[in-house]
Amino acid sequence: MFKASIACFICMLFSISASAQHQVFSTDEGSLAISVIDAKTDEVVSSINGVGKPRGLTFCPNDSRLFVTDQENAQLMVIDVLEQVVKARVDLGKSPEAVYCSPSGQLVAVSNEESNSVSFISTHDLKTVFSVTVKGKNPEHSVFSPDGRFVLVSAEEADQVDVIDVEQKRQVASIEVGERPRGIAFSPDGKRAYVAVESASLLAVIDMAQLKTVEKLVVGHRTNGLLMHPSGKVLFATNGGDAEVAVIDTQTLQVVARVPVGQRPWNMSITPDGRKLYVAAGRSNAVSVVDAIEFKALKSIPVGKLPWGTASN
Repeated sequence: MFKASIACFICMLFSISASAQHQVFSTDEGSLAISVIDAKTDEVVSSINGVGKPRGLTFCPNDSRLFVTDQENAQLMVIDVLEQVVKARVDLGKSPEAVYCSPSGQLVAVSNEESNSVSFISTHDLKTVFSVTVKGKNPEHSVFSPDGRFVLVSAEEADQVDVIDVEQKRQVASIEVGERPRGIAFSPDGKRAYVAVESASLLAVIDMAQLKTVEKLVVGHRTNGLLMHPSGKVLFATNGGDAEVAVIDTQTLQVVARVPVGQRPWNMSITPDGRKLYVAAGRSNAVSVVDAIEFKALKSIPVGKLPWGTASN
């Protein structure tokens, strides 16, 4: 009943538009390449090479460029997706991981694992505006709040997420969540943040007004990646130990569906129309496709080795 009502609500918010214009990009770090998937056919149509060891990737609002971290060369790559070539590179800290765009599209934030820092790069002139050293060791995700005021940073060797005030350009708080925090997602209104806590197999819920964890719940084994549906009604969580995506009702915090995907599911993206979810399944060397309305598995797409994450445009 929960599943049906949520699906109906999402269908009302998102039109059933064709996906012909959409592409999905998968960073295959074991193959040193990026797979390009046609979201209409869900087939790999090309591969972008010469990208070092790609990991994090993102698009910014109203920007056709793809921003990808190159762990091997400690750089941020700016890729023209039409020509499928790297147009620019920006030096970063050591071993960069995830990259996220600010709501305004003016900044991207990159977590530098071995430098214990987050770099903030201007999307206009592709220069580092500032860098912040964080408390947590080996930072992985650095996600902007919907109003762009804060960035929450998770770190693999920590039990907290660190809070960066973007205007002040410094860390202003830490929030305890549990051992080995990974993926982070916000509610569309920015009142809540959600953190996947892998080692403790938990989902932590943060009240952003208090900058405090207000609830912890179990949604699966070794919860890792998180992605909020654009409607804000459901949260998707990859459970690495279960090879599944859990679908969580954000009002009740109940798991309303579990969708089987490939082994070691990690980071995800969703098509702009909110209809299909693409999940990097690292140990399966595949991207799993999930119906984001009906919450069912659609397809497994073979890609390169060890896909880290996906981005959809």
